[in-house]
Amino acid sequence: MAIDRRTIAIYCSRCRALLYRYYKGGNGGLVKCLVERIAEDHTRGDCRCPECGQEFARVRLMEGKPAHKIIQGKVYTRGMARR
Repeated sequence: MAIDRRTIAIYCSRCRALLYRYYKGGNGGLVKCLVERIAEDHTRGDCRCPECGQEFARVRLMEGKPAHKIIQGKVYTRGMARR
């Protein structure tokens, strides 16, 4: 069975800067970004927007792997809808 993954873009909600391109799996909303699934990282790795400095996530261990837990309302996405 193939894994259902697609690439989405994650942007800062304050200044609209591109933060990540991320391999999203599943149908649900964006709650966390597993570090191993980040395709392109446009941040400095500190979970802050490179343009405006807003903190958009917190580093956590989830399912035993490092992840960025998204702070609700700090980001928006493009590419979540099914084609």
